[in-house]
Amino acid sequence: MKKITYKNSGVDIEAQDIALKEIKKLAKKSFTKNVVSEIGLFGGLYSIDKKRILVASADGVGTKIKIAIEAQIYHSVGQDLVNHCVNDILAQGASPLFFLDYFASGKLEPEVLVEVVKGLSKACKKNGCSLIGGETAEMPSLYEKGDFDLAGFIIGLVERKNVLPRIVKEGDILIALPSTGLHTNGYSLVRKLFFERLNLQINDYVRDIGGKVGEVLLKIHRSYLKSVKGILSNKNLKAIAHITGGGITDNLPRVLPEGLRAEIVMGSWKIPPLFKFIQEKGEVEQDEMFHVFNMGIGLILVCDKKGSESIIEHLKKFKEKPFVIGKIVKGKRGVSYI
Repeated sequence: MKKITYKNSGVDIEAQDIALKEIKKLAKKSFTKNVVSEIGLFGGLYSIDKKRILVASADGVGTKIKIAIEAQIYHSVGQDLVNHCVNDILAQGASPLFFLDYFASGKLEPEVLVEVVKGLSKACKKNGCSLIGGETAEMPSLYEKGDFDLAGFIIGLVERKNVLPRIVKEGDILIALPSTGLHTNGYSLVRKLFFERLNLQINDYVRDIGGKVGEVLLKIHRSYLKSVKGILSNKNLKAIAHITGGGITDNLPRVLPEGLRAEIVMGSWKIPPLFKFIQEKGEVEQDEMFHVFNMGIGLILVCDKKGSESIIEHLKKFKEKPFVIGKIVKGKRGVSYI
């Protein structure tokens, strides 16, 4: 039986990387003096005065929408979208100000749109973020009936002195926070495995993943703002990586300088059963798993080793379960799994 990869599921990460290199050049031509970041961070930084910086990000929830449509559960993807965007600007040290959405469909079904916006509104309220507008598009020639797509745009604020990442050094440690499941990435591969290879249905109970297919796959992409906000000004916090598309392998290096590498200790956390199920049933190579999925880790904090205990204690006060998964070492920028 052929092994399942992200590429043969229809997603080519390498092609995206090639395109991104060209996009960075084009985008940079538009920069004004107020832009204080390069393309490639989790959020774009735009200076509004000597003390404050706006942080912006845009994202979607991918083919998780297909599962939401099959399950006829729509509010969860609205929450996914907001929380994903909140976490992205959190990685730059910012707290959210406001949010806008884009909803496109082949034929507008009002009840579906309302449920999606209920999720957007609920997550915005929880994150202290205002949903101030958006766009609704009906495009029958582009989307099949019943299909829709969703994108979000967020603006946050951070004081210049608290912008992340700070200076990461050799010996800094990596503190991970658990994910609530797949979050919003890897769904093209998962759909190919669950619904094509294994012929599972949305309401089937699968013991090895601990629940019904739809319930497990639609678990909401959580926000880390509430538990992390209180340590954003702590100088022992060096950087934050949001583990989304590209997994730990691609996302952690985004906050590392040249000449430093992340060393991840395998076995330092318990990988949730869902990921083990995907790897075993899909015969997915380990490198591919770590390049596609979050593997049970939604956020990684890079911290000074000496001040890490205070950060861990703070996180525990917010009922987090932080665990140390590795450290920063000298070497080519990237990730090693040992």
